[in-house]
Parts: sequence; structure tokens; C-alpha cells
Amino acid sequence: MPDFINHELLTLTAMMLLTGAVGGVIAGMLGVGGGIVIVPVLDLVLTSMGVDPSVRMHVAVATSLATIIPTAISSSRAHHAKGAVDMPQLKRWSVAIFLGAIVGVLVASRVTGDVLSAVFGVIALLVAIKMLLPLEGRHIADTIPGGPGGQLLPFAIGGISSMMGIGGGTLSVPTMTLFNFPIHRAVGTAALFGLLISVPATIAFVITGWNVPDLPPGSLGYVNLIGLAIIAPVSFFTAPWGARIAHALSKRQLSILFGLFLAVVSARMLIRAFG
Repeated sequence: MPDFINHELLTLTAMMLLTGAVGGVIAGMLGVGGGIVIVPVLDLVLTSMGVDPSVRMHVAVATSLATIIPTAISSSRAHHAKGAVDMPQLKRWSVAIFLGAIVGVLVASRVTGDVLSAVFGVIALLVAIKMLLPLEGRHIADTIPGGPGGQLLPFAIGGISSMMGIGGGTLSVPTMTLFNFPIHRAVGTAALFGLLISVPATIAFVITGWNVPDLPPGSLGYVNLIGLAIIAPVSFFTAPWGARIAHALSKRQLSILFGLFLAVVSARMLIRAFG
């Protein structure tokens, strides 16, 4: 029995280390906070551990958001050093994204895991299609809309991102590029959006998951501290590698890479929701 337990623990640790490394690189490369990788992988890991389906996706989403906090700090610092963070755009969208993230958690805590998986899969598929289409140089407007109506975009990005357990880049990068925003600056700015989403959303998931039954060991609300302890430090140190890769690629190469990755993730989550 002890040998079996040790083997299982080593396997779980190795999977978490790999998840953190891949998530960190992709966070830095695409500005997506790593959650687009961490959520589906954590869902698989928690499934193999026999975690109750009623809380499994919630734990994956909440834990992913917690790991995004250090990753977003590391990634945004790397992008800022390259001058890729657009501070005026950050100021325009920051409050709405922050508020949207909180509202998203409140909704997520009241729906089933299959609903969260479906939201994740559908949004990821739509974004993948947009990024894969040959739309280089095409956009729906020359500037990002302002005024009260323009704040609906970042509010929706914050809300949907917190429901998906992602840092915001998956939605904010293609949204900004649709309004003629340079993709490298969109990626760099999205890294800081990840911080505005992950911090309030993590706190909200701890509160809404407090005293919920059938959570895995080591959980604080919906946030699993074991997964956080392993994934977060690894992703923190690997995020700058991804940032260097991003600035070595062309705009089209970065878009195709982003789209292909999201298509694979979308298929996995839709199977999880409807299979």
C-alpha cells in the first residue's frame, strides 16, 4: 500500500509539474494566463482521482485562476520589459474587467460542471476560428469603442474568463485585434488583464466554495492548495520563455499557433460537456 501511494503521489506530482511548465510557457507566449491549459488538465487529473463530478470543474476553474496570479505577474513583467503593455488601454478596461470577474464567479458557483465545460468549449472554439481565419489586416473598426457601451466588452471578458478559469487573454487578444489593435501589444496587455481577473475571482471562489461538500483534500473553498503549490511556481518561472518565443514569431504565426491550440482544447471540453 505505501508503495502504491508513493507511486500515485509521484505520478500526480509529475503531471502537475508538466501542467505548470506548459501552462507557463503558453501564458507568456499567448498572454492567456495558462488557464486554457490548466483547466482541462486539472479536470482530467481530478477525474482520475475520483473527485465528485458536481465539484470537479469548479475546483479546476478556481485552482487555475489561483495559479494565474503569479504567472500573470511574471508574464506581464516580461512583456512590459519589451514595451508591449499598452497602459492607456489597461486603464480604460481595468475596472470593467475586475467587476466582470466577480460576477462571473457568482454565476459559476450556481451552475453545474457540465455548464462550465460547455461555456469553456464553445468560447474556445469561436476564438480558435477567428484566429485561424486569414484575417490579417482586417478589422471591424479602427479603434476600440469607448463610452459606457464600450465597457460591456471588458465586463463580458472578465465574466466569461472567470467562469472558464482563464486569465482573459483568450478573449481580450482577439477582441482587441478585431479593433485594429497590434497583436503583440494585445498579448502583452492581456497578461496584466489576467491579474485583474485572477485575484478577485480566486477570492470569490474561496468564499463561494466554503463548506461545500465532496471537495478534494487540501481545498480552501473551491481552490485546491496542493495543485496551487505545485503548478504556480513552475508556471511563474517558465512564463518568460513563452514571452521570448512570442516576440520571435510573426503576427500570422502567432495567430495560427493560438488558433490551433484553442481548437484542440475546445474539442476536449465539448466532449467533457456533452459526451
